[in-house]
Amino acid sequence: MTSTTSQAGFSRRGFLGLAGLAVTAAGLSACGGGGAASNGGAAASASVKLPTYKEFTGVTPDLAGNAKGLQAGYFKLPTAVQSVKTPPLKGKVTGLTETFDTMSPGLKDNPFWQRLNTKLGGDLELQIAEDIGDGYPAKFATVLASNDLPDMMWVPPNQGIPNVGPMLEAKFQDLTPYLSGDAVLEYPNLAALKPDSWKTAVVNGKIWGAPIPSTPFGQVYLGNHDMWAKVGGFEAASADEFLDKAKELTRPGDQQYALEPAYINALHMVTEWFGAPNSWAVNKDRTLTHLYETDEYMAGVEFTAKMFAAGVFYPDSKATDIRARVANGSVAAQVIVGPHDLRSYRSLNKDVQFDILVPFSADGKVKPVYDMGYGTVGFTPFKKAEESKIRELLALINYLSAPFGTVEYMQKNFGELGQDYTIDASGNPARTETGTTNAPGLVSALNIMSSPENVLFNPGFDDDTRYISQQEEKLLEFAWRNPTNGSYSDTNAKVGAKITKQLRDKVVDIITGRAKIDELKDAVKRWKSEGGDKMRDEYQAALDPNAPVFRS
Repeated sequence: MTSTTSQAGFSRRGFLGLAGLAVTAAGLSACGGGGAASNGGAAASASVKLPTYKEFTGVTPDLAGNAKGLQAGYFKLPTAVQSVKTPPLKGKVTGLTETFDTMSPGLKDNPFWQRLNTKLGGDLELQIAEDIGDGYPAKFATVLASNDLPDMMWVPPNQGIPNVGPMLEAKFQDLTPYLSGDAVLEYPNLAALKPDSWKTAVVNGKIWGAPIPSTPFGQVYLGNHDMWAKVGGFEAASADEFLDKAKELTRPGDQQYALEPAYINALHMVTEWFGAPNSWAVNKDRTLTHLYETDEYMAGVEFTAKMFAAGVFYPDSKATDIRARVANGSVAAQVIVGPHDLRSYRSLNKDVQFDILVPFSADGKVKPVYDMGYGTVGFTPFKKAEESKIRELLALINYLSAPFGTVEYMQKNFGELGQDYTIDASGNPARTETGTTNAPGLVSALNIMSSPENVLFNPGFDDDTRYISQQEEKLLEFAWRNPTNGSYSDTNAKVGAKITKQLRDKVVDIITGRAKIDELKDAVKRWKSEGGDKMRDEYQAALDPNAPVFRS
């Protein structure tokens, strides 16, 4: 038994949970950023000198990326180059992280892990939380309260960990002297992380850890090409035209439906067509307006309700086999976490072509918007220690952040050739049976706490890589980033998830006809009074002075 993988370590579920990509969930605790206005953290964070960016040039991609966010693409695994001269560890290092895959065997029963430690030169011992129950926040709180901290503890971007600034100041090492400006050049793989990624690891004007980049792109609609070809293709000149196509594709008697029943995700796509902001809009006077407060959001809710009334959504909102249905054509489209996620459908259908929808104008007049994603999955700070220990930890994270195309990347993500993986006829990695057992859970945990910039790599499906890159270029023409990315709101960390869920539940009721559209205004008022307005104040205090005005 073998399995292939490209960008190892993250599942769809993991990306959804970590990156906060659904528009109604965007902006949940964005750990990192300016800190509280009351202590001057916002001004300090705005002036901190970020690490010098030095692009990794050890391998040349087949498709170049760019500074706007376009991801580099590869058609085959490049000949690996070495990026780390000496093993980073001198002894034992401990860490706390999470896995979004099946838990791997522990260190003593895991040859993949043992071989990685041999390459690291010491013992990397990890406490790994699973994505179940109370999950990582509960584990993090328990460990933090014990005062027996591991050397490293991953801080997630949106899992509700409060009081991040005071926590970091009290328990963790300020890494600014080691990473700010040219100091980072001592750790070349960390210098290869882009400035936008580093912003998420800045709190109170200090750099607290290396960020963990994820795809910079946000959600998109993925469609079954053959299905949409029957109605003129997966595109539209207006929202009404899209709905007409969806109605034509929907045949309940044949168990065929146009859209998956994830109503909040569908709403996210629709609000882009109406030109709604990406979570927060910067006004001319530098104040912020939230998505929920806009006419465009209300118009999106109304239109999504119209889609529901037309019967174009698959009727079982709890269905767990939607991906398979999109692959076989019984559901024509599904919202996915980003363009790169097309690759995950290949294990379901190797022959069907899939299309990525580019946002279009809802009425032929308004300019559509494409919401870029958060771009990172947090950062990993170190507990306070002597300088020699801090430098050992930095060397470790430098190793674990090695870019795609390096020896260290292959060791971390695939292990030893001939034992943990083989190379298939196309020159791409395929996990062995033992590698499939021992690697995925640990690889996920490692990539949650340390990662290079992401690339496009779809072994055996070069056309997919080309197509994803082309669609990313088109999406970037309409791209907007959430202006609060890289800023921290303690109110958001404490109550953001709760008040967002309350509003979201009401929105679903409206979409599905259980509530009237007039009830949305009261739901938004409640969201504002129970934390939304306070979140706005905190984000405004930490607002990047270079954040562009939305539709100036």
